[in-house]
Amino acid sequence: MFHQRLGCSSISFRHQELGAALHTMQGLGFEEIDLGALPGVCDHVPYVLDAEAVEAVAAVVRESGLRVRSVNGDVGDLNATLDADAQDQRERHLEMLLALAAKTSAQALVLPCGAIDDDPVRSLEEDVDLVAAQLIHAAGRAAEFGVELWTESLHYYRLCRDTERAQLLADRLAGSDVGIVMDFSHIIASGGDPVDFVNRFASRVKHVHLRDALPATETEPGNINLSIGSGKADFAAGLAALRGAGYTGHFSLELETRDVTHDERPAAAAKAASFITDLIQTASPHIQGAP
Repeated sequence: MFHQRLGCSSISFRHQELGAALHTMQGLGFEEIDLGALPGVCDHVPYVLDAEAVEAVAAVVRESGLRVRSVNGDVGDLNATLDADAQDQRERHLEMLLALAAKTSAQALVLPCGAIDDDPVRSLEEDVDLVAAQLIHAAGRAAEFGVELWTESLHYYRLCRDTERAQLLADRLAGSDVGIVMDFSHIIASGGDPVDFVNRFASRVKHVHLRDALPATETEPGNINLSIGSGKADFAAGLAALRGAGYTGHFSLELETRDVTHDERPAAAAKAASFITDLIQTASPHIQGAP
C-alpha cells in the first residue's frame, strides 16, 4: 500500500498503549515502524527499563508482525557531567535499550544530540565534545549487540539546535560508526534548509524522519508539530536531494502533530503516507524493488 521504505513511528500514536498503536499502524497498511522510547514524549517503552520490561515490550512488537527500523531512545543529557553512580545508571539504561533493539531486530538505536536546552553547560565546544564522545562510546556498545547507533544530529529543542551546531557535532563524529538521522521538521523550525542539510551530511544520513514545521519568527518559536502539508517543509526538494546523493535508507512518519485530534490522526497518517509514497516513487525510480 505504502512505499516499502516508508514506515511510521509509534510516536505518531503515543496517546495509545503500545499494542493498540501497533494495531493502528498495521491496520493503516504500514509494515515497518520506529519504536518510540522517549520519556515525556512517548511511553511505549518504560523509562525504568529492566530485562523483564525489555522482554515484555519485545513480545508485543513480535506479536504485531511489524518490522522495527529503529528504537528512538534517550539515556539522559549527553552533555551533563555525571558522577560514578549516575554514569553507571546511564550505562545500564543504554544496555537495556540496546537489548531491546536487538530483541526487536531493529537496525539501530537512536540517541539525542544533547540536553533539552540549547544553552551549553560549559562552553559549546566542550559540550559538543562530550556529546560526541558519549555517542561514540554508545556506538561501540551497540556493535556488541549487533545494532547500529544513530543520532538526530539537529534537534530544534536540544543542544545541537541548528545546522551549524549539527555541523560541529558531525565534524567530531567523523570517522566513527555513528550515523545521522535527518528530521525535516527540526531543520525547518531552526530556519534551515533540508537540501543544504543533505548537501552537508548525505554520506552520514542513515534514516529520515518526516513531519512538517514552521520556522521561528521574531515573535514566535519554530513549530515542529504540524501535519505534512501544513508547514513550510519542501519534501519534494528534500527527497530529490537525498536521491541525488544516493540515499537508499528508509523513512519514517514521526507525526507528533498537534493540529489534528486523536480521532483524525489515523486518516491524517494515511494521507501523509500516500503523499510521501508518491514523492519517494518519483524521486527513486532507479532503486530495485521500489513499487
